Amino acid sequence: MEPAQTQALRHLLLQQDVAALGTLHGGEPFVSMVPYALLPDGRCVVHVSRLATHTRDMEQHPGVSLMVLGARAPDAPAQAQPRATLQGEARPCAPEAPDHAAARAAYLARFPESEMMFGFSDFSLFVIAVRSVRFVAGFAQAGSLTADAYASLMASAGPQA
Repeated sequence: MEPAQTQALRHLLLQQDVAALGTLHGGEPFVSMVPYALLPDGRCVVHVSRLATHTRDMEQHPGVSLMVLGARAPDAPAQAQPRATLQGEARPCAPEAPDHAAARAAYLARFPESEMMFGFSDFSLFVIAVRSVRFVAGFAQAGSLTADAYASLMASAGPQA
């Protein structure tokens, strides 16, 4: 990807805070919405309820996809809407896990109003390790990143929003 595209991707992921989450449910695709935060290396953090279908799906089949949409310019066609699809592996991040404190801090930095939900017994953190990224910056402006290239890009962003 061109440098301008990688910067646009980083900006999109740092500015948006909600993603469509694709999971496998009973052998069929299932898409839901999740707020997400980012760890410095670009891994995504979600805080989800055990009551939610997507949580059970991630426990059974950790392969997931996140789609983050940017704002569409008023005069642009729908196909030109900026978007990123992140393919990855979702794993529970238990309180005793080495990354739990950092994941919790990243999530609460982005969603401070969610602190009370950390006291609910049915909520838990999942960390999504990104395997690949497909970014569409606009019409006919698409590119892909490997896991390593994505992690390097996000680490160069400094503190995550």
